[in-house]
Amino acid sequence: MRSLQTLWPWLVAFCACLLLAFVVYPSLIPYHQTIFIVAGLNIILAVSLTLTNGYTGQFSLGHAGFMSVGAYTSVALTMYLLPKLGWTGASQEVFFALSLLAAGFLAAGFGYLVGLPSLRLKGDYLAIVTLGFGEIIRVILLNIESLGGARGLTGIIPFTDQYWVIFLCLATAFLVFRLQHTPVGRAMLSVREDEVAAEAMGVNTTRTKVKAFVMGAFWAGIAGGLYGHYYGYVNPSNFGFMRSFEIVVIVVLGGLGSVSGAILAAIGLTILPEALRPLQEITRIDFRMIIYSLVLILFMIWKPNGLLGRHELTYYFRKLRRAP
Repeated sequence: MRSLQTLWPWLVAFCACLLLAFVVYPSLIPYHQTIFIVAGLNIILAVSLTLTNGYTGQFSLGHAGFMSVGAYTSVALTMYLLPKLGWTGASQEVFFALSLLAAGFLAAGFGYLVGLPSLRLKGDYLAIVTLGFGEIIRVILLNIESLGGARGLTGIIPFTDQYWVIFLCLATAFLVFRLQHTPVGRAMLSVREDEVAAEAMGVNTTRTKVKAFVMGAFWAGIAGGLYGHYYGYVNPSNFGFMRSFEIVVIVVLGGLGSVSGAILAAIGLTILPEALRPLQEITRIDFRMIIYSLVLILFMIWKPNGLLGRHELTYYFRKLRRAP
C-alpha cells in the first residue's frame, strides 16, 4: 500500500506524458512544437542542476559548460562516426541513444575533474570557479576547427523528437526525485542543512558534493545532445554565461530542492517570453524582457523561497486532503 501511495503520482505523470507525446504534440503548429521541446530541455537542465544547487546547497554557474560538452560529443559522433558505420533505419536511433550516453558520461567526467578540486570551496568562490569552467570550455570549442570553431557545426541529423524529450524528462525527474530517499540523497541533504554537522556524523562532504556535481553534469550532457540534434546547429555562443544563468533562475524560482518546482518554473519561464510576443507586435517595442524581469522580481518578493520551496507538489496535495 505504501509503495502504491508513492508511485501513483508517477503513474499519473507517465499517462500524462503518453497523452502529450501522442495526442497534444502532433496537434500543435511548428512554432508551439518548438516551445514544447525547449521547455522539455529546460526541465532536464533545471532538474539536473537541482542536484547541486538544491540538494547539496552549492551554487554552480557552469551548467551550460556541461551542456556544451554533451552537445558537441553527441553531434560529433553522429556526424563523423555514424556515416562510417553505415547504419540505417532503427539502427541510427540506437546509435543516437548511445551517443547521448557518451555525451552524458563525458560531461560527467568533466564534472568530476572540475568538481573534485573546486567543491572544497563554498558560495561565491564556487560560483566563480564554475563560471570560469564554462567560459574555458566555450573558448576551447571556439578554437577547435574540426568541431567548426567559431562557425559551429551544421547539417546535424535531427534525431530529437517529442518522444526522446518527454521520455528523458520523465527519467530525469523520477531518478532525481527518488535519489532523495537513498543514503546518497540523504547525505546530500545533510550537507545542505549543516555541512559541519554532516562532517561530524561521518559524511564525506566533499565526496558527496562531487557525486551531486557529476550526476547533474551527466544529465546536462544528455540535454546538450538533445539540443544539438533538434536544432541541427551548435555554436559555442549557444552555451555562454547567460544560458547557465537562465537555468539557475529556473531552479531558484521553482524552489531550491524541489523537483516539481523546477519543472513548473521551467515550463512557465519558457512560455512567458513567447506569450508576451504579441505585445511586441502591437506596440512595435520589445517590452518582453522588461515584463519578464518585473514578473521575476515580484514573484521572488511574494515567494522568497521559490514556487514550492523545498516541497513537492504531492506535499501540497496531502495538505489539502488533511484540511477540514
